[in-house]
Amino acid sequence: MNGRIKRLNALIYIIVLVCVAPFVLKAQATDTTDLFSEPDSAVQLTYSAYVLSLIDSLEAARINEANMRMELEHLRYTMVSADSLKREEQKHRIDSLRKYTVGVPVVVEGDTLFYFYSKRGGYTPHQRAIMAREAMEKLGGRFNLQPDSVFIDDSDNVSDIMYDNVVIASFTDQDALWAGMSQDTLAKERRKVIVAQLYKLKEEHGLWTLLKRIFYFILVVVGQYFLFRFTAWLFGKLRDYIEGLKETKLHPIMIQNYELLDTQKQVNLLQFLANIGRYLVMGLQLLISVPLIFSIFPQTEDLAYQLLGYIWSPIRSILVGIVEYIPNLITIFIICLAIRYLIRLLRYLSKEIESERLKINGFYPDWAAPTFNIIRFLLYAFMIAMIYPYLPGADKGVFQGISVFVGLIISLGSSTVIGNVISGWVITYMRPFRKGDRIKLNDTVGDIIEKTPLVTRIRTSKNEVVTMPNSFIMSAQSINYTTSAHEYGLILHSEVSIGYDVPWRTVHKLLIDAALSTPGILHEPKPFVLETSLSDWYPVYQINAYTRDAQLMGPIYSALHQNIQDRFNEAGVEILSPQYVATRDGNASTVVTDPKKD
Repeated sequence: MNGRIKRLNALIYIIVLVCVAPFVLKAQATDTTDLFSEPDSAVQLTYSAYVLSLIDSLEAARINEANMRMELEHLRYTMVSADSLKREEQKHRIDSLRKYTVGVPVVVEGDTLFYFYSKRGGYTPHQRAIMAREAMEKLGGRFNLQPDSVFIDDSDNVSDIMYDNVVIASFTDQDALWAGMSQDTLAKERRKVIVAQLYKLKEEHGLWTLLKRIFYFILVVVGQYFLFRFTAWLFGKLRDYIEGLKETKLHPIMIQNYELLDTQKQVNLLQFLANIGRYLVMGLQLLISVPLIFSIFPQTEDLAYQLLGYIWSPIRSILVGIVEYIPNLITIFIICLAIRYLIRLLRYLSKEIESERLKINGFYPDWAAPTFNIIRFLLYAFMIAMIYPYLPGADKGVFQGISVFVGLIISLGSSTVIGNVISGWVITYMRPFRKGDRIKLNDTVGDIIEKTPLVTRIRTSKNEVVTMPNSFIMSAQSINYTTSAHEYGLILHSEVSIGYDVPWRTVHKLLIDAALSTPGILHEPKPFVLETSLSDWYPVYQINAYTRDAQLMGPIYSALHQNIQDRFNEAGVEILSPQYVATRDGNASTVVTDPKKD
């Protein structure tokens, strides 16, 4: 605005000179001519007329100048008013943008000096901030820097803060509006800030500061050297101490009769761990000392922060991850604790039911253990399903893909296993046999010695252990001798063939007496005899006797057969089984003579 007024004043003076100059030149020419041709009186009149004319011209010029001044003043007032309105409009607009616009800071060596909000000369606020920072940092490196020599160069629309011929920063009326002050005041404030920062930079880059930094560098290097020596000496003492433990405190580590680690192997292991610890300690020392060395000099300070970032960023991310994971960890802990105590309660109830101290109608004691195992498996599966969303990385695609892949492999490769497990559960609740029962499975007869979710193992009377998959047992026919013996009394039976010449009542009595004299045969219910067939040469008699000891079937059968032979021999009755042909022509009977009587 001041520049515009100055230009207007200059224009007024030019116009006045242009208006007055013709009159002055004309008067001078007339005066010169008249001086040589007219007498003195005439000269005086002419001179008076000339003066009056000149006065009239000057008066007219003053009137014109006054009119022009009035017009210029009106024009200036109009321009000032327009500028004021424009300025108010810009200020209002800036005030409305102030809430949403973030200024770009000018940061010099960690200190924020001021902010740029507007463009200037095609440069964005960010570019202006970078240029100002680079200019101050470049000046701050000079040994002959004189910060008080910073001055302000004002032009029509810009106030430049300069040092020699270097422009440090420029401020416009737009910057003044953002700062809420005039352009001159803003430039003075910014100059103070820049001068203070230049003093600080000069102090940091001075010769004395450089010497101190060199001293600190040497101090850190020497300190690190002696720290390495001390660390090596300390771990040397530790190795000697570990070597001495072999004769004092170390003992062989045994697993039953196997010596897993003798004392020398333990010493070697401890020495190896000590060496690893030494390298870790020395590496930690370097991780601290190297960034410390780089941070001494401003030129490498950014590299020091970068190295510290390489070290601290992973550690910080781990620590932050742990802290942020604490709520999930607490949730997982509560879920696991609840499932654990629920399983303990179910185990207690299972033991009570299995020992028959707790009885539930329709629930057999032998169901307790497998039911507990099934419920425990389901509870653990439920716990995993609840914990899964809280696991770290559970929401990552890679983690989910691995889970799906593992599940697919298990589902495709374990169909037979799952079938056996399900068959084992079905067998458990069908209760066709229990552990210790004597059963017959197809052609295999033996005692159940083990039931697992996958297989069942049977030990035969010959001590042969037969392993059968549960899925095979589901499709096979089984006979449980033990259950029959305990609940009803197992009927052991055997057949003999006796000739038609022997009365059937005699045969019945002999068979029943033989059964009653056999150990393991019950007297009640009483044994009985069935005649199963009447063949061409002999009838077939079947002795049936009750027993409670299914596991002793083999010895009982053997004793029964022995007693049948003894009773029939004592009675002089021939046993015609197996079938044979005998001619009754006076030859000896087949009855065996008791050697004791002979």
